[in-house]
Amino acid sequence: MNIQITGRGIELTEPIKSYIEKKIGGLEKFYDRILKADVKVGKETDHHLKGDIFMCECRLDVPGVDLFASKNEKNLYKAIDKVRDYLEGELKKHKILQREKIKKDKRLVRSEKEYKI
Repeated sequence: MNIQITGRGIELTEPIKSYIEKKIGGLEKFYDRILKADVKVGKETDHHLKGDIFMCECRLDVPGVDLFASKNEKNLYKAIDKVRDYLEGELKKHKILQREKIKKDKRLVRSEKEYKI
C-alpha cells in the first residue's frame, strides 16, 4: 500500500510520519487489497478558545469503493487512532460484503448451469 502524508498548519516530524505509517499500514491485515492511503493531518484552526484542535483525514482507495474518515481531537495521536479504528470497521464490513457478493454470484452460476444427460 502506498501511503501519502500531508500536513496542514503543522510541521510533519519523523515521529508523526512513522506513527501514521504504522497505524494506517496496519490496516492491510484486515483487507490486503488496499491500493493507496491519502492521510492529511493538521490543526483545525488557530482560533479555538480551549486550545489547539487537531484533525486527521484519511481516504483509502479500495477496488470498488473509496473509504473516508475524518476525526477531530485535542491530541493529534488520538485523532489518528480514531481514524484508524473507524477505517478498520469499514474495511471489515467491506470484506464481508465482497464475500457475500462472491457467494451470491457462485449460487447464480450453479442455478443457471445445465447438465446434459
